[in-house]
Amino acid sequence: MKKKVLLTIIILVIGALTLAACGGGAATQASSGGGAVSSKPAPPADYAGKTNPHAGDSASATAGQQVFTEKCSGCHGQAGKGDGPAAAGMDPKPANLAAEQATLKDDYIFWRISEGGKVAPFSSSMPSWKGKLTEDQIWQLVAYIHTLNP
Repeated sequence: MKKKVLLTIIILVIGALTLAACGGGAATQASSGGGAVSSKPAPPADYAGKTNPHAGDSASATAGQQVFTEKCSGCHGQAGKGDGPAAAGMDPKPANLAAEQATLKDDYIFWRISEGGKVAPFSSSMPSWKGKLTEDQIWQLVAYIHTLNP
């Protein structure tokens, strides 16, 4: 009996930590669009115009996939569709990166990963990865996100 209670507590704590570490973007939230017109805000000056030094590099995208699996898939799902195991209890729901990636510029994705969802206008639980991931790892994530299929 004690083992069942302990196991239940551990599962609840892990679930709460997962929810706290994940986040997303609601459909009304933000990005500077790629080729299509977008309602998402432009990145702030510190991020605007940044380009991915790893763009088109398959080794970097593979490295980004590993980081995504470890840090992002709990909320965004393995395929980046916003359907990870933690997504069900989130408001706003994590972004469907697979569907949005074609309209998102590198500077926007880098900004969102770096600063997370606590910055205006997002109000999501997505954590800031700046200082937790290197800039190279964030750019590798950007490269990987651009490989996701809708």
